Amino acid sequence: MVSQSFCRDCIQKHDCRSVYEQLGNASGDSVVLKVILAFLLPMVVFIISLAVSERVFAGVTNVEKLQTIFSFLSALLATFICIFIIRIIN
Repeated sequence: MVSQSFCRDCIQKHDCRSVYEQLGNASGDSVVLKVILAFLLPMVVFIISLAVSERVFAGVTNVEKLQTIFSFLSALLATFICIFIIRIIN
């Protein structure tokens, strides 16, 4: 109700109303899948590949700093590959 009293005294209330009506009637494809692919999937790939590579590099080297660095770099590589594949598909 506050917006109606605010708009009542506005000289451009008819223009705003028509713009909002056009926006409300706009139709288009859902962006949910694109948002999931663009934001959620790379994060999930990074977390999973970090966990997997941490276990793999734990058996390869005994130096914890090297395990962490190699795991992080391999997780980044996997994430960039995932992003690259998503861009190719789209």
